[in-house]
Amino acid sequence: MIKKYLKILIIGEFMKKIYITIIFILVSITSYQFISLRFFNHEYYYEKYLQKTEKIVYGLNAPRGRILDRNGKILVDNIGINTIIYYDFNGNNKLEIAKTIHKIFENKEEATIEEQKEYYLKNNNTDFLLTEEELKKFEYREISLKEIEKIKLNRVEEYLKYTKEDKEIIELYNKLNKGSVYEYKIILEEASDTECANINSKNIPGLICEYTVKRVYPYDTLNSLYGKVGNITEDNKEYYLDKGYSLNDEVGLSYLEKQYDNYLKGEKSKYIVNSDNTLSLLESSKQGNDIYLSIDIDLQLKINDIIKENLDKKDKYKNTKYYNRSYVIISDPNTGEIIASTGISKIKDTYYDVTQDILTSSFTVGSVIKGASITVGYQNNLIDRGKKINDSCIKLYQVPTKCSYKRLGYIDDITALKTSSNYYQFLIAIKLTNQKYKYNMKLNATEEHFNIYRNTFASFGLGSSTGIDLENESLGLKGKIISDDLLLNLSIGQYDNYTPLQLSNYINTIATQGKRYSLHYLKEIKNNNENIYTYNPHLLNTVENSDFERITKGLKEVMYTGTGRGYTDILYEPAGKTGTSETYYNKNVTTITQTYAAFAPYHSPKYSIVVISPNISYNNDYSNYIAPINRYIASSVSKLIFEN
Repeated sequence: MIKKYLKILIIGEFMKKIYITIIFILVSITSYQFISLRFFNHEYYYEKYLQKTEKIVYGLNAPRGRILDRNGKILVDNIGINTIIYYDFNGNNKLEIAKTIHKIFENKEEATIEEQKEYYLKNNNTDFLLTEEELKKFEYREISLKEIEKIKLNRVEEYLKYTKEDKEIIELYNKLNKGSVYEYKIILEEASDTECANINSKNIPGLICEYTVKRVYPYDTLNSLYGKVGNITEDNKEYYLDKGYSLNDEVGLSYLEKQYDNYLKGEKSKYIVNSDNTLSLLESSKQGNDIYLSIDIDLQLKINDIIKENLDKKDKYKNTKYYNRSYVIISDPNTGEIIASTGISKIKDTYYDVTQDILTSSFTVGSVIKGASITVGYQNNLIDRGKKINDSCIKLYQVPTKCSYKRLGYIDDITALKTSSNYYQFLIAIKLTNQKYKYNMKLNATEEHFNIYRNTFASFGLGSSTGIDLENESLGLKGKIISDDLLLNLSIGQYDNYTPLQLSNYINTIATQGKRYSLHYLKEIKNNNENIYTYNPHLLNTVENSDFERITKGLKEVMYTGTGRGYTDILYEPAGKTGTSETYYNKNVTTITQTYAAFAPYHSPKYSIVVISPNISYNNDYSNYIAPINRYIASSVSKLIFEN
């Protein structure tokens, strides 16, 4: 009996502890919820409460964050404007509203004839415009409602007797009715302060005047890469809805505005809808975060001036008939930051910013890519390092003889780069097919041989994404034909096409001894000068090659005593490569494109430079002269960045 009693006591104590534990847990949960509701998430739950008990609407789009350069100079800003907007609530008499705001607005537009006709048909019984036969056909469904409306539209014009004031009111009425009932309507942008004050003081149902902003661009450069801002469209609706946007939100539609929209967008103002459909401000709008780019706008503008100066001089040289643009990119090889990037075109007497081309247009770039091409030889053990051979020509079966631009004497792998020997690169391509060169031979080149080159090139960024923080990056253009002579052309940059950004990625990879970092424009993001994000260099891949020292030495020799003399002063200790290529301008004209890619100092690179001048000359029967414009641009830009 005692044992039984003790057992009951033990069970009782155990149950008591369980009850106490449960009560403690419930009190803790309740306390946590109270603290969360009262302190941590008060705003969130308060808004949820208002949404359940009151009707909340959001104002027009909030001010977006600014875009600034690396030194804090504003590249994209906001300018304030008064905007009158309308919310379509049930019970609003839109015709009366139109008449009221007609008395307030200073400048009024008149409705078009088509708008007047539609208004008349909507607000009047217009069956008198139809014949009895047409009415009967409509009654028996022989004519559709759409056809009836078309007949009426064609006959109603002669009955329009509207005054000037009527036409202005109709135009306002149409604006109040446009779009979905769920969307706000912009009635007037850039309203005067007086118009704005009158709208807000009269408490007109559904109408408010907000101080809104629109984008402005202080500098006439890089604007195409900043991107556009606008309304969500049918094409991109799903993308933005999935990210939590509303259909009437203004968003970044392209390039940097789109890439960093999540940071740039602000928070819209909030209004409570009162019982009489007037609006009371609940919370003011907040501006988005500022993004700082790696761009140095002062350097950018000076480079633009250098290009313009050389475009202006082009007619002083022979064979420049088709030349009208040049591109320059300055970047930091160690981070992938783009410090300046520009494309300037001159058509007749007008300059155009064509910077977007560095992302979307590709070119045959020539020997400038031989640093990647010779890597194919190193990676596949096709080069006897330091062994001298006599520069010569290659003759394949049914292919015209291919040579260097001149006989270069005895060369090894380093001097082959220095003198830009085509012959040396051709021998590497032939060895890649497991053959030794013989006069008039067949290579039997395969897609695999092309892919070996292309895969190595891609590891440098040629023919692959550079990781740039912009959409719509072109990957260049790969030739589709597989043949013996085109394999040789590929090895000297005379087949596939590459973008200026890819060329920048390529030369940076050599500068960093094989580390390929993604190119980027973003440097950091701030909110009220408080840093909330800093871009860290992103390593895309490392090129497997133990011979970067030899490549760098060869590219250094290019600049000191080779084909790159005069492009960047040797005082800055550069290493780089030039390129010349032919392109079909049209079916009757073949033009010459010149390219340049370099970095300096060669032992601890700080900057890389890419310059491309398409169509700088053309092949003709009178002269093979090529104007030194690309060299002049490169020399001036080099002096600018290293002396300042």
